Amino acid sequence: MAADGTAGRVTRRRLRTRANLLEAAFTVFAAKGFGHVSIEEICETAGYTRGAFYSNFAGLDELFFALYAERAELIAEQVSGALALDGPDLDVPAAMDRVADILLLDRDWLLVKTDFLVHAARDPEVARSLLEHRARLRRTIADRLARARGHTELPAVLGGAEGAAHAVVAAYDGVTTQLLLDRDVAHARTWLKQLLTALLTV
Repeated sequence: MAADGTAGRVTRRRLRTRANLLEAAFTVFAAKGFGHVSIEEICETAGYTRGAFYSNFAGLDELFFALYAERAELIAEQVSGALALDGPDLDVPAAMDRVADILLLDRDWLLVKTDFLVHAARDPEVARSLLEHRARLRRTIADRLARARGHTELPAVLGGAEGAAHAVVAAYDGVTTQLLLDRDVAHARTWLKQLLTALLTV
């Protein structure tokens, strides 16, 4: 029993260490840019040693993907939750209103993600990993749109649920790029709502 209790405490401590490193990394990445941050700076901000870092992450790329996975999962949950409220019938304008109202539009995260996108563009292996993460988000949206087929018609030009999912993600990318520059979250949400409704309404 003592051994089990000790193992439990170690696991909880490790999870807490990992969470603290992720939080510190996000803060430093947002302030300085992904390409200008060292492992030492993250450790100092989090209050841990390099050993603690390397017991959780192989390097900065792996740490970023852990951050990306957290936020991609949140976005996928937000989108799928908003799309699920109508049941089998999908009221596209109402669903897009819900998506635009709740979708993550965190400018600090967008800064970090954009920095990493540039990094990935110069490294094919990192780019492949990033494409896989983005594909998971699209699959979540496409699965929900596919379940609505037969009840809700999508524009034929999109080529089905998979094409519609690509369009949704592309609209989100475009809106968030503008948000990085003008810092107007309210306008971004309004624009996103208009774009998604126009894209997915026959």
